[in-house]
Amino acid sequence: MELRQLATFEAVIRHRTVTDAAVALGLAPSSVSQQIRTLETALAVTLFTRGPRGMEPTPAGERLRGWARTLLDTAEQAVHDVRTERRRLRLGALETLAGSHVPLVLARLAERRPDITVDVTSDRARRGLLTDVVEGRLDAALLLDAGDDLGGLGFPAPAEPLAFLDLDPVPLALVAAPTHALAGRTALGPGDLDHEQLLVNVPECSFWMAGQRLLGTGPERVRAGGVPVMRSWAEHGLGITLLPRFAVADSLRAGTLVQLALPLPDLSLRLVWREDREALPGLRDILYAAAHP
Repeated sequence: MELRQLATFEAVIRHRTVTDAAVALGLAPSSVSQQIRTLETALAVTLFTRGPRGMEPTPAGERLRGWARTLLDTAEQAVHDVRTERRRLRLGALETLAGSHVPLVLARLAERRPDITVDVTSDRARRGLLTDVVEGRLDAALLLDAGDDLGGLGFPAPAEPLAFLDLDPVPLALVAAPTHALAGRTALGPGDLDHEQLLVNVPECSFWMAGQRLLGTGPERVRAGGVPVMRSWAEHGLGITLLPRFAVADSLRAGTLVQLALPLPDLSLRLVWREDREALPGLRDILYAAAHP
């Protein structure tokens, strides 16, 4: 096997068609097809079949998928080492966390691993981050989750085996304008929220999912928008909203919002990566350096 054949194989896996893989690699489609045939001949297996969604990996192709990424990553790290280049960590994060928690993680890494450089990519979509982790474009991603398993918050976890580490608790706050009818109550249960207007974003939002788990179906969901919009609408008395406490801390201090007296468990700031990438030199140490000592 040659590395360029593995890179071509991975591109076909990712893009599903020879033509799209060729565009991504800057090659002619005939060159992509030839490299796949040469790889299949060298391994004496069939790696792809043509299906309704394009090129589908065979069982042998699925087994090679993990090996290809591991071998390509190892080769990349060998180049960095030979050139005495700094180790790089490609870290993705939800946009919600980019300003609040990513700087804390970067500070920990800078203190404990000053030999690495971190490239950060933020994304509004959790699915995009997880796909990039699975397909090797990111080494790890920061997202919000709950429970003992990946996806416990309510989102589907990828089929590929992923490892994770919980770095910090992320407290939640159910908030409303000071004039809201529930603002003066000293104790609330989920039943007290029936028929209240709950300001939300979209079903893929972490705080929508948290509301589904913690508040039930009693509140009436009112789509407002992202975190700043939900916070602003709540300040203007248009409903209650469930947000991370860090996102409403200034409003609580200013008195434009009050926290309602409903006990809520924390979410977790979760670092996620592919299990098979832990074998790369130093990667596991770097990932664990992001956690508390």
